[in-house]
Amino acid sequence: MIDLKTLREDPEAVRASQRARGEDPSLVDALLAADERRRSAVAGADDLRAEQKRMGKEVGKATGEEREQLLSRAKELASRVKEAEAEQTAAEAELDRVQRAVANIIEPETPPGGEQDYVVLKHVGTPPEFDFEVSDHLDLGTALGALDMERGAKVSGARFYFLTGVGAQLELALLNMAAASATAAGFTLTVPPVLVRPEIMEGTGFLGAHSSEVYHLQEDDLYLVGTSEVPLAGYHQGEILDLSEGARRYAGWSTCFRREAGSYGKDTRGIIRVHQFNKLEMFVYCAPEQAREEHERLLAAEEDMLGKLELPYRVIDTAAGDLGDSAARKFDCEAWFPSQQEYRELTSTSNCTTFQARRLNVRHRDEEGGNRIAATLNGTLATTRWIVALLENHQLADGSVRVPEALRPFMGGKELLTP
Repeated sequence: MIDLKTLREDPEAVRASQRARGEDPSLVDALLAADERRRSAVAGADDLRAEQKRMGKEVGKATGEEREQLLSRAKELASRVKEAEAEQTAAEAELDRVQRAVANIIEPETPPGGEQDYVVLKHVGTPPEFDFEVSDHLDLGTALGALDMERGAKVSGARFYFLTGVGAQLELALLNMAAASATAAGFTLTVPPVLVRPEIMEGTGFLGAHSSEVYHLQEDDLYLVGTSEVPLAGYHQGEILDLSEGARRYAGWSTCFRREAGSYGKDTRGIIRVHQFNKLEMFVYCAPEQAREEHERLLAAEEDMLGKLELPYRVIDTAAGDLGDSAARKFDCEAWFPSQQEYRELTSTSNCTTFQARRLNVRHRDEEGGNRIAATLNGTLATTRWIVALLENHQLADGSVRVPEALRPFMGGKELLTP
């Protein structure tokens, strides 16, 4: 949720953010009205309760006819207090509803517009040139005995797959390499739950515009996570953190599940867009004034991983309309996919400022000893999709694939994958 103090002080900034996202700026006025209604209701109920308390003391001292009159007034006042408290409850519920409908306020540098309005910040590496006909990852993976889409569909349906042989080894190698990189950088490695309660899923912002992407187990009222960002965001729910020695940094290794609703016909070949995959996700809690620095740290970690795997990539500044509700700014790293002759997203990192932590009530102590809402950030360090870029960029004429030097220790020293 956005900060109501910011809303009151600069509502136009919130309207501008809504317009940049392509969302309804009138929600800001609705939120201002709901905020005013709630404050008025709270003040009214407080005044009546105070009056009720004073009258209670008067009744205790009064006798005879005066006491009877006071008791009659007290009964009437009790009815008004009950009505005022009901109004307060309704006003608070309405405020919460409208506040949750307003997306996070974007950072000033975030480009306005939709999915195609991103800004390319830089290119790193040169796309490889091949003197043979390029194969895509599915043909390469099938020949290597790394992928089995047919049996994945037989067992679980469309967009499921088996990683077999060197395919399974590649995924474990990637994730282990990412885990080693994260722990070396000071992240605490975790294997979090992949089923979470509704308030955790909702608190991270995934039950808004993207709720159709989420698998729900109705009988248990639990959600399958699409990223370990979700359980890691809930890890410190309701806590007050000591950040005096710096940010809390975690790395979560989990299986992830996405319904991919609305993506029918897109990326149906191979493992680019699937319902289940594995991922190593970085997650940070920090003081709000440290969030930008932490965002750059997460991006640098992602770029370091891409560099070690010798993948040409570009970094884009994602446009406001392509951000999730929680993100104020997001950088994507897109690797070159030779079979498609274009850059495709491999990893992203988002600064969610205080949006998630406010919903989940995660605070930290400031230098004066007061409690403030923390900031949260996330960034992906490796996923199953990276196999696509590895196979395609490092393929050789005979269908074999070169293993990047930095990955070889995690592949038992293998230098080449052969059909």
